[in-house]
Amino acid sequence: MGVKFKDIVESDKINFKDLEGTTIAIDAYNIIYQFLSSIRQQNGQPLMDLEGNITSHLSGILYRNSSIIDKGIKLIYVFDGESHVYKQKTISKRQEIRSESEKKWKDALESGDDDLARKFAIRSSKISPYILDSSKRLLDLMGIPYIQAKGEGEAQASYLVQKGDAWGVGSQDYDCLLFGADQIVRNLTLTNNIGELELLKLRNVLKKLEITREDLINIAILVGTDFNEGVKGIGAKKGLKLLKDNKIQKAIDEYEKKSDEDIESVKNIFLNPYINKDYKIKWKKVDKDGILEFLCEQHGFSKERVINASNKLKKLNNTQKSLEDWF
Repeated sequence: MGVKFKDIVESDKINFKDLEGTTIAIDAYNIIYQFLSSIRQQNGQPLMDLEGNITSHLSGILYRNSSIIDKGIKLIYVFDGESHVYKQKTISKRQEIRSESEKKWKDALESGDDDLARKFAIRSSKISPYILDSSKRLLDLMGIPYIQAKGEGEAQASYLVQKGDAWGVGSQDYDCLLFGADQIVRNLTLTNNIGELELLKLRNVLKKLEITREDLINIAILVGTDFNEGVKGIGAKKGLKLLKDNKIQKAIDEYEKKSDEDIESVKNIFLNPYINKDYKIKWKKVDKDGILEFLCEQHGFSKERVINASNKLKKLNNTQKSLEDWF
């Protein structure tokens, strides 16, 4: 979910043409959850093969990524590593929500209410070891590089941007602003409709609000992040007002006294994240036969559709001297 900054952070509307020639670091967990949630049948059932294996994520990775790549945009997937101990409360809450939503989804299915079933089905999406392994397998066949983070994927993706290995991060969350990503692209894999894409620029956000990144982190602490609960009743607007009125440090001190959270340690997660610095980015040749065997033979995908999507990947190979020359 990430920090709730919608009320104070404005985005720019862009289209895919604006991203042509850029490299986007994809927050893998964030995007795969999108695929699992949105690519479903009318009653909320995920796409599955004949063996009962979920394939919604594979459909998203192939068709939506190939469409993006066909527009001249390069992608690097970044997978989460070990979650910070401070994130355990958030993880537990999310697990409870998913379990409860799964129960309500099944109840709605039994009652025949497809609309209600889909609503709860979306909230019940889970990423399993199978989801992760099969996602990485397909990315490898498509020639799309991926990086395994040591800690938070958003922090790793933001680091790629800071190092110049990516132009921006593809994520729905605002957290990458806290991790120092210069550009964040929202809705990248949700739709192909021009005008739906949103671009967040950290420097523009800070300039408009007349604050520093550390100030933004302080506001986030009060609002609540994945690593701390925050203060009930304080949203982004109120947090910003406390900052402008020079009362934010007092509010943070009072919050820390009443909680068992080490606020400096939370801040340090964003300012000095646990990063994998020993990574390599290399685009490989698309394994068209491998994609066909994996998706069509193993998971029952339409051969014609898979070929069409694979051709989009190959088209990009032909329009550049060499994909391997990109890095």
